Amino acid sequence: MNNNRTTLEMIASTVEEAVANGLTELGLPREAVEIEVLDEGSRGLFGLGSRQARIRLTVKTADDLPPVAPAPAVQDPPKTAPFITIPPEPAPVGDRTLSVARDTIRELLEKMGIQAEVTSHYGEPEEGRSHVPVLVNILGNDLSILIGRRAETLNALQFIGGLMVGKELGHAITMIIDVEGYRERRQNQIRQLAHRMADQAIKTGRRQVLEPMPANERRIVHIELRNNPSVRTESTGEDPHRKVVIIPEE
Repeated sequence: MNNNRTTLEMIASTVEEAVANGLTELGLPREAVEIEVLDEGSRGLFGLGSRQARIRLTVKTADDLPPVAPAPAVQDPPKTAPFITIPPEPAPVGDRTLSVARDTIRELLEKMGIQAEVTSHYGEPEEGRSHVPVLVNILGNDLSILIGRRAETLNALQFIGGLMVGKELGHAITMIIDVEGYRERRQNQIRQLAHRMADQAIKTGRRQVLEPMPANERRIVHIELRNNPSVRTESTGEDPHRKVVIIPEE
């Protein structure tokens, strides 16, 4: 056996630290050295009388290492039929958008202490617009607190939720939140109101001023009456007090 071997003594706070420092200095793995603990060291009492650990690393020689089994001969793989990779079916486009929208609103409701069922689906693109809105419907018992006066709470939830979903997806989306079909009922009410006030304007010859409405509700009035040759509509004022005025044609 060759006795001319490389040795290295190291001192550190602990044995493991001394070993790690020695291996780093030698650039060798732990299996390539013999470790001899010369002094395990002592922490002392309240830091008094402490003593560092001291070890000796001895680099193993080829004679010290176990024989290495020869590597098996590499054989040619058996010939088989060509392997055809079948690509997975792509996930339906938009699935992540719907799930992010649903989960975001659900999480908001949980933080508000409201238990409700949340569903999401795509709506029909609005006339003159190419993008498809994401419709989120909230179902449950006594959810009027989510609507608020003139849907102010619902519109705020929709605005905040839309920002959060857009941030998560990395791009803005059009998201409409409804509670127990409130918006559909409200749209029908606005359509009926638009025709009723248009008839009033025609009969009296005087312009009719509607109550303040958010932009999406004002748009319903404009679209509903745009094909009525006897009246025209315009919006006046500043949000949140902006109103639709129905003006009879002379």
